[in-house]
Amino acid sequence: MSLFKSIATFGGFTFISRITGFVRDIILANFLGAGVLSDAFFVSFKLPNLFRSLFAEGAFTSAFVPIFSQKLVSQGKKSSLFFASKAMSVLVFFLVIFVVLFEIFMPYVVNVLAPGFVNDAGKIELATTLCKITFPFLLLVSIVSFQAGILNSFEKFAAPASAPIILNLTMIASSVVFVPFTPTPAHGFAVGITVAGVLEILWLQFFLHKQNANLKPCFKVFKILKDKEIKMLFKRIAPGVVGSGIYQINMVVDTILVSLVGTGAISWLYYANRLQQLPLGVVGAAISVALLPILSKQLKTGDVIQSKQTQDKAVEYAALLSFPAAVLMIVLAKPMINILFEHGAFSQADTTKTALALMAYSLGLPCYVIVKALMPNFFARGDTITPVKFSAVVFTAHLVFSLILMRPFGHVGIAIATTISAFVSLGQYVYGLKTRQFWSISFDLLKKIGKIILSSIIMGAVLFVLNWSLDNWLAKHIIIKLFILGAMSVFGLATFLFSVTMMKVLDISYVLKLLKRKRGNDDNATIMDKN
Repeated sequence: MSLFKSIATFGGFTFISRITGFVRDIILANFLGAGVLSDAFFVSFKLPNLFRSLFAEGAFTSAFVPIFSQKLVSQGKKSSLFFASKAMSVLVFFLVIFVVLFEIFMPYVVNVLAPGFVNDAGKIELATTLCKITFPFLLLVSIVSFQAGILNSFEKFAAPASAPIILNLTMIASSVVFVPFTPTPAHGFAVGITVAGVLEILWLQFFLHKQNANLKPCFKVFKILKDKEIKMLFKRIAPGVVGSGIYQINMVVDTILVSLVGTGAISWLYYANRLQQLPLGVVGAAISVALLPILSKQLKTGDVIQSKQTQDKAVEYAALLSFPAAVLMIVLAKPMINILFEHGAFSQADTTKTALALMAYSLGLPCYVIVKALMPNFFARGDTITPVKFSAVVFTAHLVFSLILMRPFGHVGIAIATTISAFVSLGQYVYGLKTRQFWSISFDLLKKIGKIILSSIIMGAVLFVLNWSLDNWLAKHIIIKLFILGAMSVFGLATFLFSVTMMKVLDISYVLKLLKRKRGNDDNATIMDKN
């Protein structure tokens, strides 16, 4: 499967996941608002997802997928699945211990994660209870991420990309199934999170069975730990815990610091970050997931030239999709949040504060997406040390700027610090790949990115004028607001597509041809015109 089609497949299902995620967040905003209840719930939701990104989707998957993909090429399916069974047995064993320990010491964990709650006994107790309910989700979703890594290595991207939809639908259903029977709505949604983890495992197991990829648990864990391949896997995992999880680490720093800003601040950043996650998840995650097994196989066969061309295409796609998305969210931040969240317990003041955070986050969106396209170049080579070094610098920059900016700008200052750290991260990856001669950005690629930025600015100017001329449309009925927002977004994106086409950056007809191709050697193709 081509890189473009892999990204389109994964990104398409991820887009559906994000849309159902918005419906979920609309319901959460309606039930929880932006206050004590929502702050406590979002801390409990963020805790398992932090370690999920560090140990499952981040470090473990980034280390496991290249080894598994290369074993598929060199040793065949049977040998690679035996390795996967051993790896999964070790993962589950240690995660069970990890989850049990956290359940025991959860009050202390919450004190560290949200120190601003300490002076409010009711808030800290509520957050602790909710965290105990949601934390088993870490074990469940880590198994899901492992299953997804195997399917991605088989170039089956649809099922893994659709798994998060189950979480969203389960939480939506929780508003009817669990919420009416629990002490608070937050308790009901917390139960829904853990139930969703079980359903996701069953979903992906069905598709693994279709691939005849049935994993058998190995109970002699300590014997497995002596295996050379498992030792190599864990050697790569250790530094990757920090390297691939820097984005989530920054989000945790945000949570710790913003808990000190005041009630509601955690929720404002959460809702803003959720909107930013649409393009970051659809584009950034899709490119990263699709690119890793492809690069791993190309490097395994010694096709260095092809791997560099594949990296070029990944960066092109990242820029083409992320810059207009960032501009659109900056210009239409307030109407988007008004329509999605300003219902029930979510006030107009919450809309304004969330919109400011979204604007600040969106400035760094293209950097994060392009980093997602560059990071697999290191992991595909088995290099998990370099991302750690980059992470240390990025984390320090984020912390320093957060401490500097949070006092004058509150929660918005923390969002700005996140954006600054994104620029630092991108600079390190571009420079690091160039100095190691893994990949360097060409003049032609820079020229295309420049045209993409210019086209995005033109689109932004058009959207700004339209939004300004329709300034009072927020007071209209929800259906009318949705229609106008949708029409403006479509018109803005049409302006962008017209601009990049006229500048000979994008060939629409070639995109359609790529989407029609089922299989074949179209990795050499690019949707960009040769200027």
